[in-house]
Amino acid sequence: MAKKPNILIFMVDQLNGTLFPDGPAEWLHTPNLDKLAAKSARFAKNYTSSPLCAPARASFMSGQLPSRTGVYDNAAEFPSAVPTYAHHLRAAGYYTCLSGKMHFVGADQLHGFEERLTTDVYPPDFGWTPDYRKPGERIEWWYHNLGSVTGAGVAEITNQLEYDDEVAFNACQKIRNLSRRLDDRPWSVTVSFTHPHDPYVARKKYWDLYEDCAHLEPEVSEIPFEEQDEHSKRLFLANDYKNFDIKPEDIRRSRRAYFANISYIDDKIGEVMEALEGGRMEDDTIIVFCSDHGDMIGEKGLWFKMSFFEGSSRTPLMISAPQMKAGLVNEPVSNLDINPTLCALAGVDMSAIMPWTDGEDITPISHGEKRSTPVPIEYAAEGSYAPLVCLIDGEYKYTKCDLDPPQLFNLAQDPHELINLAEDPAHSEAFNKLSKMAEEKWDLKKFDTEVRASQAARWVVYDALRNGSYFPWDFQPLQKASERYMRNHMDLNVLEENNRFPRGE
Repeated sequence: MAKKPNILIFMVDQLNGTLFPDGPAEWLHTPNLDKLAAKSARFAKNYTSSPLCAPARASFMSGQLPSRTGVYDNAAEFPSAVPTYAHHLRAAGYYTCLSGKMHFVGADQLHGFEERLTTDVYPPDFGWTPDYRKPGERIEWWYHNLGSVTGAGVAEITNQLEYDDEVAFNACQKIRNLSRRLDDRPWSVTVSFTHPHDPYVARKKYWDLYEDCAHLEPEVSEIPFEEQDEHSKRLFLANDYKNFDIKPEDIRRSRRAYFANISYIDDKIGEVMEALEGGRMEDDTIIVFCSDHGDMIGEKGLWFKMSFFEGSSRTPLMISAPQMKAGLVNEPVSNLDINPTLCALAGVDMSAIMPWTDGEDITPISHGEKRSTPVPIEYAAEGSYAPLVCLIDGEYKYTKCDLDPPQLFNLAQDPHELINLAEDPAHSEAFNKLSKMAEEKWDLKKFDTEVRASQAARWVVYDALRNGSYFPWDFQPLQKASERYMRNHMDLNVLEENNRFPRGE
């Protein structure tokens, strides 16, 4: 690569990382992701920073934990002063662009992107703010419920399918425009889809791919409510489980639609990759594939995210770059690492980047080096009554919340996280080590106070702004019609020549 590399980032929503043990599981119908996996460093143990959309995405872009960004939940403002990879790359001379979802909350809907091609699929205001002052309260018009499970099935168009079709179309259009080379800057384009996020509804062509799938039953069947850990009980209540009768066929249909939507997203990624290859840019482009968080898809009776269990917190991560060794990487890493890693791969001065992140450049890890610190995760949103924190160190996962007994799982020996080792003397060394590290890293009482203050303030502001004339923060993508196609301030001959690529074939 003679100049700085282009960077193409594919982000999906709610994709369970356990389905990517070494790239996509072999039974998934994902030819385009399979092709990408073959040339990528495949991080099998990558984790979200927070198992919920807005906190996870703000952390993905900034490399900072929610306790630093202040994006605790799906209605917490992402401050404009927090640097993102879009800011870092743009400062280094990159054109930066977003097509799709990033769930920015607040008036700033760009956060370093020079251009945004679509609006968001979710609202950017404070209306989805949880309230720790009312533990257990359900807000029916926006809280998850299990209707996504009982309503699983087939449809040719839905709210989310319409959105992701638009995301892919705009991304392809932008990639083809960049292939014209009218702008000599390197570019970074982020293409962010909302699937396979629930509702579990898929197009028939993808649904039919999984008719005889052997993975429609969870590996761990539903655990009775009384036997669940305390946080999982809260999630059951938050998802309104008492008012739904989930039958085995509902579970099978939900998982089938979820797998089908992975194949749908694979097709959308294939469309963008075809545009990249058609523009002769694949050899000059770093490609990243990731997800904001996972989905429990019925394991233990749990659905969606909001949990530190593997299905919810573990996400796929594949990076195709000359500096990275292609192959399977089993060392734990984090979405927090993507920001500094992108900057390192782009040749950005890392001394200016690292003070702003909680992550690290994982390029050396792809070559066999160990991570320098445990992977941290935080959660302080719906279904929680106080912040929860987690550390992953090698084969151990430690979870702490001031309301609950601590948890310790050995992921190598107990991949389904069924045996809490927190009080097992045989694992006291690991427990004591991670417990001490968590106490040094987090002041949970301070964390709780800050979350409560943020929630209370947003409830005041939201109620006020909805009273009287309402000014929306939703991003409005604008097109300059006077600069599209042929107009009379243009030279037609120059226009046709500039807009053709390849030229002379």
